[in-house]
Amino acid sequence: MKLKRLLIVAVALIGSIVIANAQENNTDEDSKYAVEMVKAGTKAPNFQLKTVDGKSFKLSSLKGKVVVLDFWASWCPDCRKDAPNIVRMYREFKDKGVVFVGVSFDTEKANWEKAIEKYSMEYTAVSELKKMRESTIAKQYGVKWIPAMVVIDKKGNVVLSTVLSEKVEKKLTELTATKH
Repeated sequence: MKLKRLLIVAVALIGSIVIANAQENNTDEDSKYAVEMVKAGTKAPNFQLKTVDGKSFKLSSLKGKVVVLDFWASWCPDCRKDAPNIVRMYREFKDKGVVFVGVSFDTEKANWEKAIEKYSMEYTAVSELKKMRESTIAKQYGVKWIPAMVVIDKKGNVVLSTVLSEKVEKKLTELTATKH
């Protein structure tokens, strides 16, 4: 009888440890992939890049607006999986004063253009047409993993750096909520 109780306690204890460990490992991918990204509370680094149609775009032109920088590439499986959700968020928040800017790490313009068309990315799209590790903007924002997103408030300060689009949606909901 004591052996049976001991066995039950041991199984319960091991089960609890396994569950706790699994929850700890899955709670926040930012702790693995967004560690080096620009920190909340810092001024968003300004940049100037070419849009997909060859025009010059400066982040500073969006001062006074909430901005989401979406770092992605057409070759990235997680980016392709996340693209419909990003487009949905864009459509949901564009009329609430939020501007989305897709920052691509594609090196081939044709691949970049095809992905924009495929996912109906109606927002501003910019790129250096360089690999992420060679990109100036990746260095400025500490992007080492994609997809990654940075939310910038109306004052030009970073309020969120993440690899999780659900965190972006939550932050945008907070930033655009009507205050009574």
